[in-house]
Amino acid sequence: MAVVLPEARPPSDAPRLASLKDAGIGAQKVRVEEELEAYPTESVDLSCQFIDGAGRTKLTQVSWIWEPTEGQRDNIAVYHPIYGQSFPNLAFKERVVFLNNSLENPSIRISQLRMSDAGRYTCEYATYPSGNEQGTTTLIMLAKPKNSAQVVTVQAGTKSVVVARCEAAEGKPAATIKWLASVGGNHSTSTTSGPDGTVTVRSEYRLVPTATDNGMEVTCMVEQRTQERPWVYPVKLSVEYPPSVSIEGYDNNWYVGRSDAVLQCLASGNPAPTDVTWTAASGALPDTVVVDGNKLVVRKVDDAVNTTFICEVRNKHGASSHQITTIVIEALEDPLSAGVVAGAVIGSLLALLLVVTLVAVLLSRSRRQQRRGYPSGGDSIATGSGGSNGGNYGNKARLLFSGAGSNSGKNGTGANNNGPVYTYREGCDATGTLTEKANDFHHLHLHHPAASKPPSAHDILLSADPGEAERRKFDLDDSMEEEEEEEQYDRFGGVGGGGNMLPPAYHVHRGHGGEEEMGVYLDDDMESQRDGSVISRTAIYV
Repeated sequence: MAVVLPEARPPSDAPRLASLKDAGIGAQKVRVEEELEAYPTESVDLSCQFIDGAGRTKLTQVSWIWEPTEGQRDNIAVYHPIYGQSFPNLAFKERVVFLNNSLENPSIRISQLRMSDAGRYTCEYATYPSGNEQGTTTLIMLAKPKNSAQVVTVQAGTKSVVVARCEAAEGKPAATIKWLASVGGNHSTSTTSGPDGTVTVRSEYRLVPTATDNGMEVTCMVEQRTQERPWVYPVKLSVEYPPSVSIEGYDNNWYVGRSDAVLQCLASGNPAPTDVTWTAASGALPDTVVVDGNKLVVRKVDDAVNTTFICEVRNKHGASSHQITTIVIEALEDPLSAGVVAGAVIGSLLALLLVVTLVAVLLSRSRRQQRRGYPSGGDSIATGSGGSNGGNYGNKARLLFSGAGSNSGKNGTGANNNGPVYTYREGCDATGTLTEKANDFHHLHLHHPAASKPPSAHDILLSADPGEAERRKFDLDDSMEEEEEEEQYDRFGGVGGGGNMLPPAYHVHRGHGGEEEMGVYLDDDMESQRDGSVISRTAIYV
């Protein structure tokens, strides 16, 4: 379909005016314009003036003669001062007028110009005594071309064919057509002249069309004298070809029970394919498959869709098909079961962490008890026998734990202090051995009379059975001392604590006779020896 776009007109004063020709030089005395340009349907003024410098020439009559072609002369207007105006040519009778009723300035106006009005116009005077005097103006008729461009729909092939046309019709002078294109091709141009002097120019663009050329652009550009700027019009090529097809949507993850499996048949062609057909290589489509236009939807994947699907598309130039084989795999593990397994693993790790923490607490507590010096497994600290230590403290026995057995008190054996007391005598026995003595001060007075002094609290406890009130007093002191030891241990770092331990405090009890003696030993009191035994760092040995 041809497209005609309006052209911009040049301004009204655009016609190129020729310089006036002075006919008064020599024998010529008629002044006219050499050349004028005009457009159809417009008007043009043809000026004419007689120049008589001396004033001796007598003007009789003036005529306008039109010469459309060489050798053809037609009188179109006559003016006589007595007989007036005359328009002998019927083609101009209603369109030509004199602008002035004067022999000296017989200019005329031609209206409703036609392309056929082009030619030579001569202003001719009849004078006396010199005879005829004349001047000629050439009228050039211009025509703006009717420009159009159109695409030619073709089918892809192997031969060069016309794919686009461009035309500049009925223009004067003839237009020039050019093509701007990015596709490989060439063009040819032809011209045709009209009876009115206009020229029609046609150009065709050719190439060997392929599917890839469809939609590409070629541009027609028309240049002509009457146009202020070139006329440009792009044309999109239309190349028809059979369809091509592909299948998308298969992700290699069609497992049993899946419900969102979709295949899509994608086709391209010109014209666009409208007929899409799905089939299966194994025969009819499975019952779980639904076709929706170019889509094949599998409602639930099972072994029946473990096949090859074929998509076929068709347009007026042919058909094309594509196939894809789908493979059904085993169902994936239930996400809920995986969550249960993960929860079980995490729970087991937490339980293991709890057990490890409990064991660490028990070990720390056992070490704390050992640091306090409590016997374990029936060991006797006083005698250094039994238990896992398998050794003794040597010949120096700690006086505080001189009793034996698991029920021993701090100051004797059993419920009283009537048991044997072992002392270390350096002065009495050269070998430094332990000897048994009764719960009295016999040895003290016999061997060290100079050191005789009132018995201390420990002596009383070792030598006699205190009364019930005394026992309750010492038992109460013991319980308070144990509670204080617990608080001090926790405050100074506990088991494995990072706090700085303060030096152990000594509790001093005032015994009989006003003398002060150490009677309580706090935490971290015991110290291991190289021979495997454990002794107190703060106890007083005798």
